[in-house]
Parts: sequence; C-alpha cells; structure tokens
Amino acid sequence: MAEPDGVLLYYKYAPVPDVAALVRFYESNCRSLGLLGRVRVAPDGVNVTVGGKMPALEKHIEALRSDSLFEGTDFKLASCDGPSNERIARECGFTDLSVRVVKELVTFRSDPLLKPPEISHAGKHLSATEFHSVLQDAGKVSDSQASTQEKQLLLLDARNLYETRIGKFQNPDVETLDPEIRQYSDLPSWIDEHAEQLQGKNVLMYCTGGIRCEMASAYIRSKGAGYENVFQLYGGIQRYLEQFPDGGFFKGKNFVFDHRVSVGSQDTNILGACLICGSSFDDYSSRCRCSYCRMLVLVCYSCQGKAVAEYVCELCKKHCKGTGQLRSIKDDQLHMLDSLEAATEVETALLSDHVSTSVNGNGHHRKLRILCLHGFRQNASNFKGRTASLAKKLKNIAEFVLVNAPHELPFIYHASTQTDLHQTPPPSSEKCKKRFAWLISSKTSSDESGWKIADEPFDPLQYQQQTEGFEESYKFLKNVISELGPFDGILGFSQGSAMAALFLEQQQRIHEKDFRFAILCSGFNVASEKLGREIIRCPSLHIFGDGRGRDRQIDSEESRKLVGLFDEGCSVVIEHDMGHIIPTMAPYIDQMKGFLQRFM
Repeated sequence: MAEPDGVLLYYKYAPVPDVAALVRFYESNCRSLGLLGRVRVAPDGVNVTVGGKMPALEKHIEALRSDSLFEGTDFKLASCDGPSNERIARECGFTDLSVRVVKELVTFRSDPLLKPPEISHAGKHLSATEFHSVLQDAGKVSDSQASTQEKQLLLLDARNLYETRIGKFQNPDVETLDPEIRQYSDLPSWIDEHAEQLQGKNVLMYCTGGIRCEMASAYIRSKGAGYENVFQLYGGIQRYLEQFPDGGFFKGKNFVFDHRVSVGSQDTNILGACLICGSSFDDYSSRCRCSYCRMLVLVCYSCQGKAVAEYVCELCKKHCKGTGQLRSIKDDQLHMLDSLEAATEVETALLSDHVSTSVNGNGHHRKLRILCLHGFRQNASNFKGRTASLAKKLKNIAEFVLVNAPHELPFIYHASTQTDLHQTPPPSSEKCKKRFAWLISSKTSSDESGWKIADEPFDPLQYQQQTEGFEESYKFLKNVISELGPFDGILGFSQGSAMAALFLEQQQRIHEKDFRFAILCSGFNVASEKLGREIIRCPSLHIFGDGRGRDRQIDSEESRKLVGLFDEGCSVVIEHDMGHIIPTMAPYIDQMKGFLQRFM
C-alpha cells in the first residue's frame, strides 16, 4: 500500500542564532526526505509550508523538536492527496524545494521605511475551544447587558478579500469586520482608518493559520490606551476546523496557500458566488484572475466556457475599472504572476519575497517612472546615451525621464600653454551641445555662445565647489515634477546624486514626498548650510566604484559618506570595480532589478 501524501504548515517567532546553519539544515533535511515546498528563514524565525509523504513529514517534525528553537511550535500536519494538476502544483510551490533567507517573516507594510510592530506585543492567544466559547457566550447576553457587553466585542478577519469570499466566521450577535483588502500589506492602512471603531472594544482576530494575526494584533495594540484587548485564534481557522469538524461558527471553506486550494468542514453550504452569473460557487482551482489587479476571482465552470473579454473583481469595479478592452498579457507574464500568488502557510511568505508587475486601468503593465539627473557639465542628451544600456535592460519595469539641469555652463577650453591655444583652437560652438549643472549659483550660468579659456587647469574634483545654487535647483525640480510627474523614483549620477540627496532631505524636513525611492550612482555628499544633516528615511540604492582606482572623479569614500546620510535599514549598496559609470552587466543589473521590483 502506497504511503499517503500530506502537507505540513508551521511558523515560529524566535531569534535565530545562526541563520546560515538553519538554512543548511533545511536544505539537507528536506531534500533527504523528498519534501517540496517553501521555507523562509529570517533573523526572527521561520515560516514553512512543505509537502511529501506522511512518514517523511513526521520525521521532519521529529528532527525539529530536538532543537530548542522550535519549542512550543504548532506543527499543522494534514493528510491529503497530491496536487490535482501541474499548474496548481507550480503556483503553490510544490514542484521543487525553495529555501530562502528573508529580512522578516511577514511584510506587514509595503513601505520599507516603516518598521513593523514588536511581535512581543501581539494579542493574547485563544485556543479553538476558547475562541468558540467567546462567540457562543456573545449570543447569551441578556437585553439589559447588550448595551455594555455585546457591543464591546468585534470579530476582525485579517485575511484578503479572495479568501473571505468563500468562508468566514459568522455570528449574528457579534459585529464582524471584513477589511476587503487585496493583500496583507494593505491591512495597516485599514486599521489606521478604522482605529476609532476598534478603540475600547474587545477585538477577536483570526486568519488562516495564525501568523498574520501575530503582526496585526501587535500593530493594533501598539496604538496605546483603548487598544489593549486584542485576542487571536491560535492555530487559525485550520485548528478551529479540526476542533469543530461541523464548522462551528465558521461557514464555507478555508482558503489555503498550498495545493489543496481550500479546506471545508462537514457543512457543505457554499458561501461564494460566481463573478459573472452570481450562482453559488467556491472553487478556485481554475485560478481565474481579475484582468486588472490579478487578484483571484470566482468564475463558475459554465461561465469559464464563455467568451468573456475580461474579469473585473469587486475592488476594481468599485474604482471604476473595466470600461475598456484589455491588451492581452503574454503567457510568460501570466506565469510569473500566477506563480507569485503561491505562498507558504499564509500569504505572508509571498509578501516577504514579492516581485510583481503592476497593471493599470487599461490592462497595460505600468512601469516605474524614474526622473534622472545628469552629472556636472553634462546634459539630458548625452546622459541618455550613457544610460541607454541601463534603460534597455530595465525596459520592462522602468521608464526614464531625463531633464537638463537649470544652470547652463559656459564652454571651457583647457590649454596647458598659450601655444597650444593658437595651434589647436577650440571646436566650433555651433557643433557643441550645451552643458548644464546643479547646485551652482545663477551668476555662474552663461548665455555666451563662444569658448573661453579656463582660469585654472582642469580639476577633477571641481564638483566639491559647486554648492551655491541649491534653492534654485530645488524649485526647478519641483516645477519638473509638477509638469512631467508624478514619478516613482529619482536617479542621480555624480553631481545629480548630490542634488537628489539634498532634494530628499529638504522634502523630509518640510514633510513632502515626491519620490518613493532613490538610485544614487557615483554619488557624493554635499554639505548645505540651508539644511540640517538628519538621516534621510527614503529607500535608496547606492552604486559606486569600490576604490580600486578606476573612478578618478568620485572617490569611493565620498560615495560612502553619501550612503551614511540614508537610513541603513532601507539602503542597498552595490560596489563595482569599474570607472565613473553605471554598470549594467551581471550581477549588478540583477541587484538593481531586485531593488526596483520592491516598488512595482
């Protein structure tokens, strides 16, 4: 008799003393046991969903229990059939073993700047039996007590809309809140917007397996007085259905992030409905998705066979999308999006690793718009040439917008002797393109059309003296943003990097934010008397030479000083062994793409 298949789900919040050693353990142990799925290891714990033969999964659990790190871990092991088809197996990560190191188990916020709440402040755990009793007792409150006790209890679903469509807790005596969010990182904003509704209440939270409630409950409690009474279902819906196989207060099916797709109780009532015809339906196996935001939608088998131009989810309809014909999306792009939807025990592992492509209201993939600032004595035209290779390699995810700096510079002719000047006259000004600069005084600008001899020999460090025109440059960029924006990010090269850093610092000081991220190439730090030197809290990518002598204009130490101005918690540094350029070969280009994909 063949050994049965199974799925194992668990997470554990605890400081990991040696992340690399734990990764090696998972690689060795899981591969030796033939386990497939996703393992995410972070400095603060692990989040795992793996599948395989039941005896192998039991051996995996046994090995973990011998490690004190996993003391008290809730191992959720379920016997089940293998994936019903290759597509579901691929989407849910059950075609191979993926062991990855992540910064945090749960990406609670989409903004990398904002720190997650302390997990030690999470709400009190309630067992499935305790959770059930609280809901059961809520219906026994007398009329005289209703105004004081019943209204104090709120049931909060911490899951996404596509999950709550097919199953949720229901009790007519308890007010239930469904945030109707697309993804977990939208939950903090919803909590902020509904903070008054939560204050002073007993908040009863639940999710699929528990991990999302850990972070969300801690976030609610971090709001202070009036938010202390937050409770969460330990082990999530999965443990509740094991304890109450008839479904109890949970109606419908529990959406899961593995090849089972959903798990029901003995109650066969269907909660979901077809997006097209409205008939009862709750099967996500076909993986139909909204044509705009790519969120899963329910489309019954009958409607799947009809020639429907597009599927538009409830949230996109709410925001008036779905009025135009969609451009078709290539199969490989769909494959990428579908694969990314698969997650470990809950969606949070996906969010930690998320790489996605946004889709605008016309069905086109919206690229990141990046404003590019050239260096000293350059212009938008020649900087376009210098960034042509970069733009080509990022063409699927980014669009560059290049502008000339506000200060036009005179043509300068360097000659070592007067003899050189007469023997080798400068080229015709008509054939030369104008050159511009940031951060210089307007009196330095020139409307002269001819050449002039430099007052001193060429100084490769001349940029250090060009710091007087920040206010004019700042006003100029604000006008550019107003006329050509909005932009997602700003890219600066050399002096353009210095200008970008000062711009971001000024915006932070006056509480404005025109850019979500910055890319600073061959940058340097410019001191400004107008600004204080406070840490710039903007996600940043720094690219510069590593000091082996090939960048003769910007010393690597100057670039490192610029890095020091930014919050190290959201900064990425790429050092290369080339000159005063932006490298576009591997592995540098892959690191750049990885940084940008965080903002898609």
